[in-house]
Amino acid sequence: MFDTRFIRSAINRSAESGVDRRRFLTAAGLSGAGIGAAALIGAPGASAATSGGPSDAAILNFALNLEYLEAEFYSLAVTGAGLPDSLTTGTGTRGRVQGGRQVTFKSPKIRQYAQEIAKDEREHVAFLRTALGGAKVSRPAINLDASFTAAAMAAGVIKAGQKFDPYANEQNFLLAAFIFEDVGVTAYKGAAPLIDNKTYLSAAAGILAAEAYHAGLIRTSLYDMGLQDPAGMISKARNSLDGPADDDQGISVGGTSNIVPTDANGIAFSRTPGRVLNVVYLTPKVATSGGFFPNGVNGALNQSGGGSPVGGTGAGTTPTGGAQTGGGGTADGPNTDLLVGGAVAAAGAVAAAGAFQHSRKTAATTVAGDTDATA
Repeated sequence: MFDTRFIRSAINRSAESGVDRRRFLTAAGLSGAGIGAAALIGAPGASAATSGGPSDAAILNFALNLEYLEAEFYSLAVTGAGLPDSLTTGTGTRGRVQGGRQVTFKSPKIRQYAQEIAKDEREHVAFLRTALGGAKVSRPAINLDASFTAAAMAAGVIKAGQKFDPYANEQNFLLAAFIFEDVGVTAYKGAAPLIDNKTYLSAAAGILAAEAYHAGLIRTSLYDMGLQDPAGMISKARNSLDGPADDDQGISVGGTSNIVPTDANGIAFSRTPGRVLNVVYLTPKVATSGGFFPNGVNGALNQSGGGSPVGGTGAGTTPTGGAQTGGGGTADGPNTDLLVGGAVAAAGAVAAAGAFQHSRKTAATTVAGDTDATA
């Protein structure tokens, strides 16, 4: 994923200390033997943001939670197996993964895309875990079953009483991947200003670039399959969950392709950690669990923003696997019914208001009404 010469040059230029340099050389597989694990533990935590915000370790661990989700989703799709136990341990409660199985890909091209992305996501997990050393969080509980049905229902892609199976076919798989990839890109862009250490920022930028490539690949594949309408509905649902800003965009605007979602300046938008958690928790409220993370994410950054333009970028405690209560409601275990109700209500309000207006590239995004999920 990372070009060897580029990484070595970037680390030498920007590392703030010898420990930083050794940590990322090791994580990138470029160092010689003899760098012990003790040299890798604890350094990120010492680099707390000068503004009093979250530490670099907290930010990287927040990213690691998202990478666990993506890596499990893709690994199961291409191999039928998730991450090995050796890539899931750490601080906080380690949870199980519910749902997921191998997809029967009909198109060799889509299968190869999925295999490539799965490999990248596993490498992201391994890289961040090595970079964080003893400060890394374990994989939290992940739901790849009911959460997708909840997300599809909130988007209007399926109707009440139906089930959305992301592993049923490659069309469903791509729509499910669309939920993750766009959020991953905006999450890394939103986290970048919070990172103090230049070495960590350089690594995060490298992962951001990889996620952007993935997102472009997924968006292009959906467009080629003519899935503009359900993708647009997913985009609207994300908009309804993460606050008042109308930033998210579908893959078609004004009847033309919109593979790269940008503003009038050609710049992609970002999400704060709080806004990201609103999407993956499947709730517009302040919460510390729900949706894809039924017991919440591990680490200091675990609270959703509750629709705030800024979002929650700190506060909260490390989830331990029990019932979690946020400022806007309670989620008990994997039950997402209450969260889904809030998301559906928000999506319904959006639909009632009429078509979204996107001022980024052209006048409006055309999105059809309810459609059944591809069987």
